[in-house]
Amino acid sequence: MGDGRLTEDVYTAADARLAEADARVAATYPGEPPGRRPVHTVYVPASQYRTRLVADWGKQAMRVFVERGDLLGLSPDVAERVHAKLLTEPIEDLRIDFEDGYGNPGDAEEDAAALDAGRVLATTGGTPFVGIRFKSFEAATRRRGIRTLDLFLSGLLENGPLPTGFVVTLPKVTAVDQVSVAADVLAQLEVAYGLADGVLRFEVQIETAQSILAADGTVAVARIIQAAQGRCSGLHYGTYDYSAGLGISAAYQSMDHPAADFAKHLMQAAAAGTGVRLSDGSTNRLPVGDDLPGAWAEHLRLVRRSLENGFYQGWDLHPHQLPTRFAATYAFYREGFPTAAARLRDYASHTSSGVLDEPATAEALAHYLLGGYHCGALEPSDLPFDPATLDRYARRLV
Repeated sequence: MGDGRLTEDVYTAADARLAEADARVAATYPGEPPGRRPVHTVYVPASQYRTRLVADWGKQAMRVFVERGDLLGLSPDVAERVHAKLLTEPIEDLRIDFEDGYGNPGDAEEDAAALDAGRVLATTGGTPFVGIRFKSFEAATRRRGIRTLDLFLSGLLENGPLPTGFVVTLPKVTAVDQVSVAADVLAQLEVAYGLADGVLRFEVQIETAQSILAADGTVAVARIIQAAQGRCSGLHYGTYDYSAGLGISAAYQSMDHPAADFAKHLMQAAAAGTGVRLSDGSTNRLPVGDDLPGAWAEHLRLVRRSLENGFYQGWDLHPHQLPTRFAATYAFYREGFPTAAARLRDYASHTSSGVLDEPATAEALAHYLLGGYHCGALEPSDLPFDPATLDRYARRLV
C-alpha cells in the first residue's frame, strides 16, 4: 500500500493533458467586456434618417412625457431622471435600417440613400452607439446588403472617422456559414478603407428557427458566435420574424410568448461568458392615440420582465416608447441598488449577514450596479465602491 499521497507526476500530467482545453476555454469565454452598454436600440428606416432625428425623437418623447407622464405612476426620483435623460440623451443606440423598415426601392435609390446616410452620420453623430442594419446574407439579398454597407462606409469615412461604438447588424441568419462570410467581408472592408483590424463588429439578429437549431439538431446560436471570428458583439432577439417563422398567429406574437422564452434561454446559455451581449426584441403595440395608456403599461411590463430575466437591452420603435424604456430601467436599478450595494459590501468585508454570497453572485452584483451607473440610474454616491473597483469585482479580479 502506498503512503496515500499523489506524486508530482500526476499533477504535471493533468496540467499537460488539459493545457489545450485551458487555452480554448480562456479564448472562448473571456467574460463580460468592460464599459458601458446601451439599454436599448432604436431602429429608424434609412428613408427617415436625417440630421435632426435624435433631437426630434427627444422632443416628441419629452412632449408626451410632460403631458401624460402622470399615467406612469413614477416616483419623483425616477421621473426626474427620465426627464433629464430625454432632455440630454434620448437615444443611446441608433440603428439606421436598410432592411425590413426600409424595403426594396431599387438599386439606384438604395445606393444614393446608403451614401447619404453615411455622410449625414459623419456630420451629425449624437448617440453613444450607432450603426446600420443591412439586408441579410441569404441568396436573394446578399449582394444588395454588402453593397449598401460598402457605400454607407464610403459616405461615412470620406467625411470623418468611424464613430466610437459603431456596430452593424446582420439579420435573418438561416445558415451559420452566412456569419462566417459576413466576418470575412468585414475584414475585407477594413483593408479597403484602411481601418484597424477587428474594428468592424456586428450583432446577429436571432429571428429565424435556423439560428436557434441547425438542421442537424445542433444548437446553431452557439456556433454562430464562434463563426463570427471574434467580431460578434451581440445577439438580438427578433420578436416578430421569429414568431411568424414558427407559425404563431399574429395576435399571439410577443416578447413573452413561451416560444420567445425558449429562444432567449438558448441565447443566454450560448452567450454566457463569451463577452457577447444580449438584447431582447420589441413590441409593435405603439403608445399613440387612445391606446397610449394601455401601450405604455404593456411596454413598462415587458421591459421590466426583460431586465429581470437578464436582458438589459431591447428595441424601441417609436419616440413614445422612450419614456417607458427609461422609466422601467431606472426603476429597476433604483429599487434594487440598496440591497445589491449592501450585499456586495458585506461580501467584500466578509461581514456575516442573512445571505451567503459566492464569487459568482458578487460578480453579478457588480455588473448590476455598473449597469445602473452607466445608464444614469445610479450616482457614484449610490455605489458601494468606485466604478473602477466595481469593474474589478465584475471580472473577479478581487
